[in-house]
Amino acid sequence: MTTVTLSVASRDDLTARALAAFDGKDQGAHISFASAELLWQTLTRKRWELLHAMTGQDAMSIREAARRVGRDVKAVHGDVQALIQAGVIDRTDDGIVFPYDAVHVDFMLKAA
Repeated sequence: MTTVTLSVASRDDLTARALAAFDGKDQGAHISFASAELLWQTLTRKRWELLHAMTGQDAMSIREAARRVGRDVKAVHGDVQALIQAGVIDRTDDGIVFPYDAVHVDFMLKAA
């Protein structure tokens, strides 16, 4: 099973993870956001539903993704474009794909 971790990470966190990877330490799959606000702005409720429908599935057309979430193709197309630009999903020759079987979200809320 391939799990991706969605996290809020600073540039220092990303650098430390990259250096550890260069040293041969497995870092797993990560998609990082600069802030919790950016994570929630990118991963709206509708986009979470779309990711849920795509998790553990093969590549599919946008039309098929829209059918699975019961939404209009045009609206899903807009969400797909936003998720591709954010690096969350990929476009392949076979369609769109979220190549993970599970999602782990990891961030900490600290006092202001």
